[in-house]
Amino acid sequence: MLDEMDKTILGILIEDARISLKELSQKVGLSSPSVSERLRRLEEKKVIRAFTVDIDPAALGYNLTAIVRVRPLPGMLHIVERLIQETPEITECDKVTGDDCFIGKIHFRTMEQLDTLLDRLAEKAETNTSIVKTSPVKRRLPPLS
Repeated sequence: MLDEMDKTILGILIEDARISLKELSQKVGLSSPSVSERLRRLEEKKVIRAFTVDIDPAALGYNLTAIVRVRPLPGMLHIVERLIQETPEITECDKVTGDDCFIGKIHFRTMEQLDTLLDRLAEKAETNTSIVKTSPVKRRLPPLS
């Protein structure tokens, strides 16, 4: 799917997504139009989904993080999914197989705020919450090769 040049370009972008096209071109030894075309193709193939910023939630006052497992009550699956989507403090969520239907990550400022967030789900789902102590592996991409 990806040739070695695409992998090289992606590796550089992973380190610095704000790199200029000119500098990226110089690093990979291709012309700017060639690199631009490769980037366009990578976006079309949905390999590159977005150029974004990575903000530390703690810098915004969200010093606490929890992982929550959610098991909707019978007939509440779609309602719970919508509720999760509408809760901005739930910053990631996966729909999974197994005993639970959803596993999400919640950033919050106080335990009272966490209680309020979980109370919104309580009428429609069972939850199991674990407070995150540290994150030895931050969100990262799988290997490019």
